[in-house]
Amino acid sequence: MIWIILAIIALVFGLVVFRGAPYVPSHKKSIHQAFTDLYPLSAADYLVDIGSGDGVVLRMASKFGAQTVGYEINPILVLISRFLSRKDSHVSVRLADFWLTNLPDKTTVVYVFSVTRDMDKIAKRLQSQADKLGRAISLIVYGSKINGIKSVKSVGAYNLYEFHSLQPGKPQV
Repeated sequence: MIWIILAIIALVFGLVVFRGAPYVPSHKKSIHQAFTDLYPLSAADYLVDIGSGDGVVLRMASKFGAQTVGYEINPILVLISRFLSRKDSHVSVRLADFWLTNLPDKTTVVYVFSVTRDMDKIAKRLQSQADKLGRAISLIVYGSKINGIKSVKSVGAYNLYEFHSLQPGKPQV
């Protein structure tokens, strides 16, 4: 019976690699540095974490006063993240696929640990969302760069990008 459970867990963790990056725990010290030196996060921000894993980024962002939502396609990690974040009213975790879900209207910043193969696709998706919302969205990327787009700022393994609406002040329908 234990082998069946372990096989299911391995299968779930293995299959998500086809839709995004593998689960790699984030280090609190690095996240804190990103939210202070790279993008000074505040209570005015609404952060979306793509592939939120165990929710450590969400909980750290909450400590800066930001509202947060994590999108995660691994149901096991969603349960773990919800459990670890259960007492934090600023944290929400959804079993959702970023590629199929629109960003909340309040989104100011998106955080992602991604593999290089997905970065161009993420950039196109965020540009589309900035156009839809009619305003800029900041993107914090850990471990990868977007080809052909210069980062606004870099700190360690983090890069900050800005996506501005092609029609400022006019939400797209």
